[in-house]
Amino acid sequence: MPDLGVPAGPRLLAVADLHVRYPENLAIAESIVPGHPGDWLIVAGDVDERVAGTLGALETLRAKFSRVLWVPGNHELWTRAKNADGPGEELRGVARYDELVRRCREIGVLTPEDPYPLWTGPGGPAVVAPLFVPYDYSFLPAGTTTPEDGLAAAYAAGVVCTDEHLLYPDPYPSRAAWCAARVAETTTRLDALDDEHPGVPTVLVNHWPLVRDPCDVLRHPEFALWCGTTATADWHRRYRAQVVVHGHLHIPRTVTVDGVPFVEASLGYPREWRHHSERIGRHFPDVLPRTVLPGSYEGKPNHDYARGSSTPRGER
Repeated sequence: MPDLGVPAGPRLLAVADLHVRYPENLAIAESIVPGHPGDWLIVAGDVDERVAGTLGALETLRAKFSRVLWVPGNHELWTRAKNADGPGEELRGVARYDELVRRCREIGVLTPEDPYPLWTGPGGPAVVAPLFVPYDYSFLPAGTTTPEDGLAAAYAAGVVCTDEHLLYPDPYPSRAAWCAARVAETTTRLDALDDEHPGVPTVLVNHWPLVRDPCDVLRHPEFALWCGTTATADWHRRYRAQVVVHGHLHIPRTVTVDGVPFVEASLGYPREWRHHSERIGRHFPDVLPRTVLPGSYEGKPNHDYARGSSTPRGER
């Protein structure tokens, strides 16, 4: 159900981490509807681990919303042998991402590879920039100074993201190398906005947080290694961000950095959103999707969910 108490008219909405492999989450995803015929919906990654599941959910949402924008999360990029029973399921790394982009275009869903659209509804104008910038292990745990040290500390603590086993960087030699390539490519595109839309603010969308700040409340701080890159730390200022949208942490809240709201729009796993429901005294999925524009961040869930989360180490 869309947020209540916002002005009438089209809105830019966002949701993330739908994880529709869970039947309860699939039902929630299928129940998401616009509040206005002109509403856009951002889907900030981790729809499903299967290509078919991801595209099925996105196609359902695209039929309802004026425009749907998707960015990949780590789960869409996982390659499991047991999932290799449909078109594209066996693909790894860049080939898997390219297949998801191709099939999103077939159903009219915008991706990080498409021209950035201009939102001209309430709260606009703003260039909405869906990004694919993963992580490079530079969000280091306290007491470590290099990615190698950080990873050693994480393994010692038993906090190891499933990406280490299922997210392949092919043809890049490492996930960090893939991240560096995405940073370079994305920087070029964002720099061009000065010529294409001079002075127009942006809405930056990425599955992984673009700054370290949202990770400060992680129950297992070592997990920050798999949550972003310091290379994007100034992008909200450099590219005139009016708001930044992300997912990944399963900590639905708004963190303000340099006056810019960073909105996490995650649903998360059923055990998590049920826990959130107990904390806020209402059915948590009812606060989704989050309203991005026009700005209505006050009164949104901003609880420290992470420290009470039941998510196993490394599963996000």
